[in-house]
Amino acid sequence: MRPNMLYMSTLTLRVPEKLVRALERQSKALGISKSDLAREALKHYLRVAEFRTLRTRLVVRARAGGINSDEDVFAALKKA
Repeated sequence: MRPNMLYMSTLTLRVPEKLVRALERQSKALGISKSDLAREALKHYLRVAEFRTLRTRLVVRARAGGINSDEDVFAALKKA
């Protein structure tokens, strides 16, 4: 057992058979376990989701501060 496996929880998911087959194909092609591939895919998905959430919040704050375009961002950076 890998050392970091000691700190992991088990998660059971119900997924469509088509997704299971795709997971099996890719894990085999990459030479990694289905668990490792699913874990990495979930981490990637959550990072992207967190980024989008943060970006949405920051866009609201930027617009409230008068920054509405890339040009506004560059102009503000030049002033700083």
